[in-house]
Amino acid sequence: MSVEIHGRCDAAFAGVRQAFEANFAEGLELGARFSLSVEGEMVVDLWAGHADRKLTRPFDARTLTPVYSTTKAVAATMIARLVEQGALAWTQPVAELWPEFGVKGKAAITVEQMLSHQAGLPGFLEPIDPTLWYDPPVIAAMLADLAPLWPPGTASGYHALSVGYLVGELYRRVAGRSLGTALREEIAGPAGLDLWIGLPDSEHDRCAELKPPSRLPQFGEATDPKRAAFLSTWAAPSGRGSADWRRIEIPSGNGHATAEALARFMAALAGDGTVGGVHLLSPAMAAQASAERIRGQDLVLPYEISWGAGFMRNVPDHFFGPGEATFGHSGWGGSCAFADPERRLAGAYVMNRQDAYLIGDPRSRRLVDAVYAAL
Repeated sequence: MSVEIHGRCDAAFAGVRQAFEANFAEGLELGARFSLSVEGEMVVDLWAGHADRKLTRPFDARTLTPVYSTTKAVAATMIARLVEQGALAWTQPVAELWPEFGVKGKAAITVEQMLSHQAGLPGFLEPIDPTLWYDPPVIAAMLADLAPLWPPGTASGYHALSVGYLVGELYRRVAGRSLGTALREEIAGPAGLDLWIGLPDSEHDRCAELKPPSRLPQFGEATDPKRAAFLSTWAAPSGRGSADWRRIEIPSGNGHATAEALARFMAALAGDGTVGGVHLLSPAMAAQASAERIRGQDLVLPYEISWGAGFMRNVPDHFFGPGEATFGHSGWGGSCAFADPERRLAGAYVMNRQDAYLIGDPRSRRLVDAVYAAL
């Protein structure tokens, strides 16, 4: 597939452009963008392809892409900002801030345990009306009333969608406004980042149309945590991609962004903590937020994972290159964003042709490998 590549790429990173071109040449992409910041400077920002499945709209510099769980890296940063401000503490029981949460064995669950998928609330085992996912306060209250599926703090089990409702409610109770509102008013707006959790109607026409994967992810043996998180018809709402889906705030799964905005956001976490003249998070607090909370075989994802306070850490799988301190998150279908504080480097990949890899999509791995080969 021959496609015109747009954007810029510093000569030192020519191999990254070649990798980006190869993904299209091999028919792996519909539309995509990859952005890379080194020492706070954008050295690669490439895009190509189409924003829709009928090939009528170009994927351009203004195209917004749904990034699914890559949103979690943004949400984790927003919670870390509250810790930095002294509004809450990592080891504070969630029930101190959200009293209704502290029932059925959940009174001792801490903020960092909730963020690192240790709370035992990956979803609902019993059927629910999937349309309820469009009402975050209702889902938050329902999750608060659940008993954990495993003893909290003993293991991680990826809370694919539910963690966004938990974190969103926690943020609202502490800050007095929604996480998406704070992101827009405190950071994205002032810093000029095209990054949203809760997308206004005025921006919907810029969104890329997703092409779903042709196969299902491989989760291994079906278990209750996997059924609650993924393997049931009520584990997520239908109508994802609709106007209603874009409007609501789900800090675990419905962020919309450009790769350039995500790369700039993550570059602040890999560097001096500022983006566009706006303080995001101090280097010391970024290190705290990305420090390991638990490591082991996840009860939902078929991987051994090291979790920070909402961040997916690069060890032991090294999906984001060789860096031992690198952290970020991957999103359903292939997107990712990462920060490497050792090299003051950050990048993001977005696309609208989804694949079934849960983490470490080969397209992004090819790009990341080319980045580190160029260093």
